[in-house]
Amino acid sequence: MSLHRYRFRSVWTVDSPPAETFDVLADLGSYPKWWPEVRAAHQVGEQAARLHCRSLLPYDLVFEAHHNAKEPESGLLRADLVGDLEGTVSWRVLPEGRSGSRLLYVQEVEVTKPLLRRLALVARPLLKANHELMMRNGRRGLRTYLAGFRAARGE
Repeated sequence: MSLHRYRFRSVWTVDSPPAETFDVLADLGSYPKWWPEVRAAHQVGEQAARLHCRSLLPYDLVFEAHHNAKEPESGLLRADLVGDLEGTVSWRVLPEGRSGSRLLYVQEVEVTKPLLRRLALVARPLLKANHELMMRNGRRGLRTYLAGFRAARGE
């Protein structure tokens, strides 16, 4: 495997029905509202947004996410990534318990940002740790964001 290629997998659970959870995940523009490391999202098409991400390490990643599968019935949401990251990312949203959701996140990318490519040998462990931190914060942020929906409905 190339030093520039990464495959990440995460499983999250949230206390929100799959349909509601899917809608939030499908709305790329909402990511900065609940995911702290997604600093900005700008629509670049009906099914695409340019995302600016920054976590603990001192670099930004800027890429476009273009939905290529948006299937609420099966819970599949997938996008092609183009920019500082090239590859795909997907969510699978499944029922969990009575009213919750289980989310499977899979990202398969190649880093194209020149600085990160030059530092690949020494930076790889740091990039992996940085990604784990970003995922923890995303899970926490999504749970809080979805809890706001429940509170607004009086649940």
